[in-house]
This record gives sequence, structure tokens and C-alpha cells, in this order.
Amino acid sequence: MDLFSIIVELIDLRSFSNLWYWIALAVLWSSASHWVLGVPFDMVGRASRVGGQAAEDLQDAVRIQINRILYISDVAGLFLVALMFFLLTSLILLGFVHGVEFAQAVVLMLLPMNIVGLINLSAARAMQARPHGNEDLRRRLVRTRFYIQLVGIVSIFVTAIWGMYQNLSIGVLG
Repeated sequence: MDLFSIIVELIDLRSFSNLWYWIALAVLWSSASHWVLGVPFDMVGRASRVGGQAAEDLQDAVRIQINRILYISDVAGLFLVALMFFLLTSLILLGFVHGVEFAQAVVLMLLPMNIVGLINLSAARAMQARPHGNEDLRRRLVRTRFYIQLVGIVSIFVTAIWGMYQNLSIGVLG
């Protein structure tokens, strides 16, 4: 194999048969479940084990992230929703109507991330409406992470099934 064919193989746009896509999907969901409301989840465990300053740090980090998320939502929320609807609609049409596999792969990553964003926004609004003590805060973050992981499990399953279907159908037709 020459260098050109190796490079083309590495950046192949047939996403579901490309190892890099599956690595990116794993990193995406690993990051999504680690950063709950923009706060690293290891802070929750440390606040639970150690308490004291670690619990105060968790409270401060969550407060800062909640204020940040809600500010962005209030200031640019409508624009961001319109932009995401446009982007997702374009990708869905390209991917599932016109058969562009790369667009299908991006939809299968972006659509669940929008659900994760809504979960985080909902949790942020609930936490701002009713301030939480240390234990309640940790429970809320654990529950939010559980919902994010649930979306991740369903998303990875659907993506794997769709990817196998695409690979088998291209293998049969190709």
C-alpha cells in the first residue's frame, strides 16, 4: 500500500465501517457521562467521601455551571434551537433521504447529544428553582448522570444496529 491509499483509508467517509467513528462515539459518550452539568463527576464522589472543602467546591462549581447554562439558554436559546433544528433537518435529509452515510453517522451522534443538553438544562432549571443541600445536590447529579447514561446506552445500541445494517447492506450490494 502506498501512502495515499493509507491516508484515504484513515479518513474514509464510510463512517460505520471506520474505527475512528466508533472511537469518537465512545469518547463522546464517555465525556457526556463524566461532565454532568459541565461539572466533572469525580467531584461528586470526592464530595461524598471527603466532605468539607470538597463539598463546598462541588456546590460552587455546580452554581457557576448552572448560572452559565441558564444564561446561555436565556440569551441565545431560541437562536441555538433554531440552528440545531436547521442543522439536524439538513443532516437527516442528506443522510436518510439521500443516503449519505457520513450525515447518518453525524445525526446518530448529534441527536442524542441534544437530548443530553435538554436533560442538563432541565436539571439546571430545577436546581435553580429549589437550591439543594450537599446530599440533595449529589443525588440530583447522580440521577442526571443516570439519565444521560440511559440515553447513551440507547443511542449506542441504535447506532450499532444501524451501522451493522449499513455495513451488511453495502457488503451485499457492493
